[in-house]
Amino acid sequence: MLVFEFKAKGQTTQYSAIDEAIQTAQFVRNKCIRYWMDNQNVGQKDLYRYNTSLRADFSLVKDLNSHACQTAVERAYSSIARFYSNCKKPIPGKKGYPRFKKNCRSVEYKTSGWKLSETRKQITFTDKKGIGKLKLKGTWDLNFYQLAQIKRVRLVRRADGYYVQFLVNAENKVESQPTGKAIGLDVGLKEFYTDSNGYQEPNPRFYREGEKRLRFLQRRVSRTEIGSANRRKAINRLGRFHLNISRRREEHAKRVARCVIQSNDLVAYEDLRIKNLVKNHCLAKSINDAGWYQFRKWLEYFGVKFGKITIAVNPAYTSQQCSDCGATVKKSLSTRTHVCRCGCVLDRDWNAAINILKLALSTAGHVGTWILHPNALGDSTSTLIGEILSRQVESLNKESLHL
Repeated sequence: MLVFEFKAKGQTTQYSAIDEAIQTAQFVRNKCIRYWMDNQNVGQKDLYRYNTSLRADFSLVKDLNSHACQTAVERAYSSIARFYSNCKKPIPGKKGYPRFKKNCRSVEYKTSGWKLSETRKQITFTDKKGIGKLKLKGTWDLNFYQLAQIKRVRLVRRADGYYVQFLVNAENKVESQPTGKAIGLDVGLKEFYTDSNGYQEPNPRFYREGEKRLRFLQRRVSRTEIGSANRRKAINRLGRFHLNISRRREEHAKRVARCVIQSNDLVAYEDLRIKNLVKNHCLAKSINDAGWYQFRKWLEYFGVKFGKITIAVNPAYTSQQCSDCGATVKKSLSTRTHVCRCGCVLDRDWNAAINILKLALSTAGHVGTWILHPNALGDSTSTLIGEILSRQVESLNKESLHL
């Protein structure tokens, strides 16, 4: 599955119509959540029937394409199913009880409600919301694919404008020559990562770099009157800058991950639980700024694309164990050099990267111990046609997104 994204160009009235369509999809989703809360034993089919009654009772719902309303129902049921799944898992903590959305940013169509032009440079939405024809600005060419291959179309609102995403049913495999190299990666805060060869990739720290500008923009928002046009403009400027930081971080993770995958046949990395790590309030900002999750996501994506092996290993004791003799050398987080009584003196992260590679190589021959592991190639499975984009797997061609 491939995802192509284009910038949507239109009139102000068209943008308002897109906002109305997004709000309608949010309305349908929230209504379905409320219906599930008020009634017992409600399944997906019951929510579809309830959606039919909503289309009969509310004109704003009837004006939206019926398939777009169905995707809103699927979003609601997705949150319900995830809640039930979390309740069955023996994991303490919150289970993710479904909540009402108040700031949805997208509406999704299936195979109806839209029509592409012959040149594939314009798209016309044919429902009664009045969106009309939008120009598509981007470098991707949809002429390589048949219209039947386009399974979903999504309208997305961001701080810098509106975008149209196309989900195309096509393969994305690239043949590559083996390099005969294997590498282990240890991510960190001081350096973005340290590999088993001793190379250290600098940490760009995009958020830290832009904090001064963010503080200035946040003060501009706080000084404006609530509900005024100047406040909306100030919020938009702040949102654009946040979006710029996010895109730079994502692009950096994508570029580095692609280089690592293309240069090696096997890449090992730590199976980190980022949600647990950010609970440390002293390190949460730096961990989020590093973008470890994005880096792992792109490693796994490019591993599938180029046919390389990516292995996530248990990070326990990889920093404490000596990579030379295997002895345990306890050290605090402030101790940056590994010194063992066997005479091994290495940078702490370099020592950990070697241990990560050794752990990966010890399991690489046992296919069943890692290829079926849910975290070895990501938490997701193959993409399912008929599911909404928010439930599609990380194996989508996100490289194609116009970030």
